[in-house]
Amino acid sequence: SMDGAPTPASPAGLSAYVAVSQLLGLTLLATTGAWLGRYRGGVAWHSPLQFNVHPLCMVLGMVFLQGDALLVYRVFRHEAKRSTKVLHALLHGLALVIALVGIIAVFESHRTKGIPDMYSLHSWCGMAAFMLYLLQWLLGCGFFLLPGASFSLRGWYKPQHVFFGIALFVLSIAACLLGITEMLLFNIRDSYSHFVPEGVLANTLGVMLVAFGLVVGYVLTRDDWKRPPLAEELALSMDFKTLTEDESPGGGS
Repeated sequence: SMDGAPTPASPAGLSAYVAVSQLLGLTLLATTGAWLGRYRGGVAWHSPLQFNVHPLCMVLGMVFLQGDALLVYRVFRHEAKRSTKVLHALLHGLALVIALVGIIAVFESHRTKGIPDMYSLHSWCGMAAFMLYLLQWLLGCGFFLLPGASFSLRGWYKPQHVFFGIALFVLSIAACLLGITEMLLFNIRDSYSHFVPEGVLANTLGVMLVAFGLVVGYVLTRDDWKRPPLAEELALSMDFKTLTEDESPGGGS
């Protein structure tokens, strides 16, 4: 047994990439705040500034927190699987709540100002991302957190959960890019083409969103950075498999 053995270190490259992702993520939030504060009058709830809650919540929830929730299994490589799983679900859940606040903000703001809803490509992609993200979260909790899903059912669902997790992260970033473009065309249509500071800042935010997505995507898709199963997990899953798959638990002991 490995009792008392030091925890194996994470691969050096992994730590560097994760650090870069967090730096990018925090810069994203600061840039979004700077754009809204400097050029869009700031953020407030029941006021004409309510709309600005929307981009801030979407970048925080659907990009930064969603990205971090995806990284949990790479970062916490040697912690118990169960607690890592719970953290993964909690971060996604928090992202959903924040995104919901952002969605309510835009609908209320539109209603107050008499602006129509859900006609743009941004709103279609954004709403699809949110609804599918909610579905993915509910399915993930049902299959992996609640007792009752059989080993074979989990095994069948897991590759789909992993693929759609990355796909929804990509879709969320795409929706943000569409939203930034839409916001610039609504607000500075006439001066955007003259490289005004607001346009350059918002474009830079878009480029950073793409960079954050690429860094997180790279970490997630590198095979040698995947979470190694702990010894007790391997033993447990074999026991579990024997219990759930075998017609006759041999020997009846």
